[in-house]
Amino acid sequence: MVDNFSARTVKGYFKGASERTHVQLFRYGFVAAVAFAADFGSLAVLVSGFHVYYLVGAAIGFVLGLVVNYALSTIWVFSAYERRNRWWEFGIFALTGLIGLGLTELFIWLLTDFLRVYYLWSKVITAFIVVIWNFSARKILLYR
Repeated sequence: MVDNFSARTVKGYFKGASERTHVQLFRYGFVAAVAFAADFGSLAVLVSGFHVYYLVGAAIGFVLGLVVNYALSTIWVFSAYERRNRWWEFGIFALTGLIGLGLTELFIWLLTDFLRVYYLWSKVITAFIVVIWNFSARKILLYR
């Protein structure tokens, strides 16, 4: 009986639509990790491989991560919500992302230029702050 309950509970975190905030937050953690991999990877390649200025690379990586995040969030994290207007929804998603981009650029710049933290470590630290902003803003504005 306990094993069946545990299996159902774990399955509930991964399968099917859910309006439960704790399930959405759990799923968003996975989505954020995938989006972060795209963001961080492109930043590292652009700066180290193509010698792009780190703030430009951070912006490009952030936008790539935003697209990945939007696609996976609408398919898996917030799939229980009826889409009223996909363009309006993406606009709000992008607006919260632009604020996140502003926070990303600000914190990476402050950490890298003023505190002399290596730019990739600055990105990791900043990502923790911005993921909290992104989830909270999108949950409140889009997926109530």
